Amino acid sequence: MTGRPYAVPVPKGYRVGPWEVGEPVASGAFATVYEAVRDASGVPGTSDGGEPPRRAALKFLPTGTRTPRQLHHLRDLAEREVQVLRRLRAPRLIRMYDALTVDDPDRPELDGATVLVLERAEGSLDAVLARTPVPESGPALLAQICEGLHQLHHAGWVHGDLKPANVLLMADGSVRLADFNMAAELEGTHAYTPAFATPDYTPPELLWPEVDERGTRIRPSADVWAFGVLAHVVLTGAFPLPGGTSETRSDAAMRYARGREELRLSPALPDAWRDILRDCLAPTHAERATDTAVLLRRVEEATGASRSARLPRLRPRRWRRPVLSAAVTAAIAAAVSLAYTAPWEPAPAAAAPPTCEKPVVYEDAAHGAGYMAGHSGTWDFTIKRGDGGSQVRELQCLLRHLHGIEEVGEVDGDFGPKTQGAVVTFQQRAGLDADGMVGPATWRALRKSEESR
Repeated sequence: MTGRPYAVPVPKGYRVGPWEVGEPVASGAFATVYEAVRDASGVPGTSDGGEPPRRAALKFLPTGTRTPRQLHHLRDLAEREVQVLRRLRAPRLIRMYDALTVDDPDRPELDGATVLVLERAEGSLDAVLARTPVPESGPALLAQICEGLHQLHHAGWVHGDLKPANVLLMADGSVRLADFNMAAELEGTHAYTPAFATPDYTPPELLWPEVDERGTRIRPSADVWAFGVLAHVVLTGAFPLPGGTSETRSDAAMRYARGREELRLSPALPDAWRDILRDCLAPTHAERATDTAVLLRRVEEATGASRSARLPRLRPRRWRRPVLSAAVTAAIAAAVSLAYTAPWEPAPAAAAPPTCEKPVVYEDAAHGAGYMAGHSGTWDFTIKRGDGGSQVRELQCLLRHLHGIEEVGEVDGDFGPKTQGAVVTFQQRAGLDADGMVGPATWRALRKSEESR
């Protein structure tokens, strides 16, 4: 494996059922996707009677080295995605060929992991936008995205995390919606989903939601809002609400919902899309254009393309690994959810991955040299007591093994009172505001030492 922070490290050549694991495709906080080739002999057919393809993508959802609370949460995410993909078959939704469970007691980090065998994509809309902020094919892409959203809603489901990273492009340029671990089946007008999402694509009413034992109540209008934000990004290269960070844009969304901020659509937005986006981005759920069948017709009309229009072949860019002072690379911000991003090139054979006990120096394009403990490359994601995940685990690793603060307690990915106390101790040493929260200033100090300056 390379120096990137893989959620589930799987060696090349590892076999799961008839599938042989190849190169990594993408990784986030809760899953890692690998290329895979199947053994042609003795392969069972797919659920619809066909034969699975020779090549696919394997999405590994972890079970090892986690706390009981994290394990319960990860199982819930995996079960949601499997349930959606088993029950729904639609042209604009990514196809799942099989769901497997790893049985390998000799590898506790993999034993029991859920593996989804998925249709292989060329890349994600996120990668396209990174290369071309306002792609010429944007309107045609949006028509297919809206079609996928309509197919999902028509079947009685809410996606819950629509964003560019969860929109995949196939070899022919056609679109698939993916990553359904936040999806939920409607019960009347509502569904219940885990209590987190991507802030920039979350409607104002869900930025501070009421959460009960079943999760957050969500409506289809949340997906419509997300589509409106996504469409504005694709068509203009900018978010529809002001702010230089996700936090400031979320604040603007809250002010907008309360009538203290106006929706200022970009002058670059084509006229044919203005009314559509205003209806998608209405401040309350009741005012939004929630009938996706009608919304799709309006989007197709604004696009000016036939309903069966195909896009030219779109290939994601190949990401180059940044140069590291220790000949090791690792720079990826952990995501809450994952589909495919862009494939990356393998590291040199001599590269050694960072570990919790042995953080390594890496070069970040925006922030310079700093230490990584192998789980999260973030410099600006704010975490606090009560949070959990890979960012918290890296915080604990850096406190204990780079700065010698053993009072942090166990490296378990849970931001509890011991971790908060250790953060306060570090902030006092570093001359920072000792508030016990880890924001950009604390991350910068955590990642620096005399060797990396």
